[in-house]
Amino acid sequence: MSEWYQYVQRIIEQIDECIRKGNNETLTLRALADAVGYSEYHTSRMFREISGMTLKDYIRYRKLAFAFKEIRDTQDNILDIAVKYDYSSHEAFSRAFKEAYGINPSEYRAKPVPVVLRTVIKPFDCYILRGVTENMKHQESSGEVKTYYVKIPAHKFLHIRNYASIGYFDFWEKQSHIPGQDCATVCGILNSIKGKLDDIGGSEENAGSGQLMAWINAPEGRICSWGIPLAEAYGVRLPADYDGEVPAPMQIMDVAAGEYIVFEHGPFDFAAESQSVEAKIEAAMQDFDYAADGYRLDTTPERVFYFYHDCARFFKYVRPVCRI
Repeated sequence: MSEWYQYVQRIIEQIDECIRKGNNETLTLRALADAVGYSEYHTSRMFREISGMTLKDYIRYRKLAFAFKEIRDTQDNILDIAVKYDYSSHEAFSRAFKEAYGINPSEYRAKPVPVVLRTVIKPFDCYILRGVTENMKHQESSGEVKTYYVKIPAHKFLHIRNYASIGYFDFWEKQSHIPGQDCATVCGILNSIKGKLDDIGGSEENAGSGQLMAWINAPEGRICSWGIPLAEAYGVRLPADYDGEVPAPMQIMDVAAGEYIVFEHGPFDFAAESQSVEAKIEAAMQDFDYAADGYRLDTTPERVFYFYHDCARFFKYVRPVCRI
């Protein structure tokens, strides 16, 4: 089963590439099945089992997601965008857009609001795969952990938070029982928001771009291993002057400018190195002598610990500090 998470990821990447190039000739079930070496029937069945929607519906919603970004980020004529993504008329495009996002394209362009992009499917999510690939071969990473201090300007953090969860799996398990706060819905909403500080360009290649886990110093939170009461959170960092709408399931907080320490490992092979890289980061954080540099971890309420996991770029923890 675990290999099918990778196959579906390959199919999703091929779909995006075909849409970007306008190559509908290879955007067929036969071509996508050939790409993973299975029959059309089996490919279709497995895609639906993993993604929760048919391949045909996924392609339709994916084209709408591309069109959505163009409505949001350009001033191109709406009919031209509709035709680009295979809609025969402005009316047909508007109906499909409203069915998917609850608002028509003209209204959205006049007043952008957060919506749920319905094609945020991450079958090769690094956290999920850790639970289904127990027999992976792990090797020692050739890279080392870098440690450095940074000053991060004031910004906003738009997020959902949980005061009882412990770790990624438990966080989303608990959120899944709260209407409108499951992983797919939250990630879909965050993906629609423009201006994320950690976004790598709002690219269609990375549906989760700009999204990250965090821990917020909160008196009512659980006590973590280093003795700080924390609330676990998932969200996006936004500019300090962000004044857009805050989606109903979420909350937004002002994060003051402050000093942080970063524990960072560079790019790595997820399948082979993830566990060893994580172990190195954990050891570096545990052994670090803050006092030798005149610092300590800052446990002031509302300071935030950020966690980035992107094997193509880095694995890093960003922890708030203050001088002693």
